[in-house]
Amino acid sequence: MIVISREIRVNNRIRIKEVRLIGPDGEQMGIVATQEALQKAQEVGLDLVEVADQARPPVCRIMDYSKYKYDQEKKSRESRKHQKVVHTKEIKIKPNIEEHDYQVKIHHLKKFLTRGDKAQVTMVFRGREMSHMDLGKKILDRVVLDLLEVGEVESSPKREGRSIMVHFLPKTEVKTK
Repeated sequence: MIVISREIRVNNRIRIKEVRLIGPDGEQMGIVATQEALQKAQEVGLDLVEVADQARPPVCRIMDYSKYKYDQEKKSRESRKHQKVVHTKEIKIKPNIEEHDYQVKIHHLKKFLTRGDKAQVTMVFRGREMSHMDLGKKILDRVVLDLLEVGEVESSPKREGRSIMVHFLPKTEVKTK
């Protein structure tokens, strides 16, 4: 979904002959000329704000625009506050990885998954290693078995060019203390 930021037209920026007007208290005032709607807004000391530009004629409301803008920003801040950002951490390994290096990488992956982040393991093949893809698959199967207690496989191993990738999700079970 692509969100296109559109600028809200206010007062003299509304360039159409007629608008459907909503008063400051929310009452329908019918279809009126834009100049007349602007005059009514200025009489009350408020702004004429276009709230629905897709409608024919466009819907405009008499309101305090700065207060409206403040309320919109406050809502967006509030919604961002309740979002949890999930990061995807990536670990790259090679098919001829030594045991200690493997254990260090597994330790890091476990830490990422227990922290609540997603993890991606990428097995990178270089040169003649491409002819021994089975060795890489064995190591990835071992990674999957070692991470079963803290994570679950989101997508099975996929080959892309000179690498095989596996995605992990953190376990969703509730830990009891």
